[in-house]
Amino acid sequence: MRPIFRWLVAAALVGAAVFWVVTIPGDLPEEEVAGLTGDAGRGETLFWAAGCANCHAAPGAEGEARLVLAGGQRFASPFGTFLAPNISPSEEGIGDWSLRDFARAMTMGVNAEGQHLFPAFPYNSYDMAEMQDVADIHAYMMTLPADASPSQPHEVGFPFNIRRSLGGWKLLFMREGWQVEGELTEEQLRGRYLVEVLGHCGECHTPRNPLGGWTGDWLAGAPSPDGKGRIPNITPGKLDWSEGDIAEYLKSGFTPEFDTAGGEMATVVQSTSRLTDEDRAAIAAYLKVVPPVAN
Repeated sequence: MRPIFRWLVAAALVGAAVFWVVTIPGDLPEEEVAGLTGDAGRGETLFWAAGCANCHAAPGAEGEARLVLAGGQRFASPFGTFLAPNISPSEEGIGDWSLRDFARAMTMGVNAEGQHLFPAFPYNSYDMAEMQDVADIHAYMMTLPADASPSQPHEVGFPFNIRRSLGGWKLLFMREGWQVEGELTEEQLRGRYLVEVLGHCGECHTPRNPLGGWTGDWLAGAPSPDGKGRIPNITPGKLDWSEGDIAEYLKSGFTPEFDTAGGEMATVVQSTSRLTDEDRAAIAAYLKVVPPVAN
């Protein structure tokens, strides 16, 4: 074998070894959840703030049926179609997951089997969730109805179906720190937590690059992942509603023009309507201090 080929083979082996190491799914230290006891009553509000039922309720579920987290909804994207899994407290869902398993999935995007989760699940937002909040959500979800429906496989083709490569995606695109910083009031800080973390608003309202990572235009609107239409810009550069208008929209779904929320946002309002008036006001206060983007 010629020397140059030997060098190429050696470089390829080293590259493969480095890739294998840097894409190892992360683990959550036991001390992160040690001593935490979940409060299911508090977790109920956090559950709605996090929008869990928006994706994981069965297709077409309404009312109390949305609390049966059987999965099955389909989410088309440029990378394929993702199917929401069963996350009810059953054997087919997450009934045997410990708090540590749940927290690892929610904040690190790694399931109980140690596999990377696709970022269709918004762990890139949940990664800054307070561990007590995670414990409370877990406690509440364990009280919900169990469903035996098996989770369906995602319809994602090569090379995007290589889960190990998601470790590389995380290295490139997992966010660090807050999107909006500076001097904020207590209300705005609460709103920031609800919007940037639990509510994961940026997952839909922020544009993405060809690999699915956020660009710098926070909440500036983006093409719908299914290729149909556009998700609106909700920065002050485009959204000129008052704080009261925003809070009312999140409560009732009615716009200041007496139109109503439609599409996926109608589902979101089914969750935000269950928040307290104070939390909806906090979201509105935060949205008014997001840097404006005019487009």
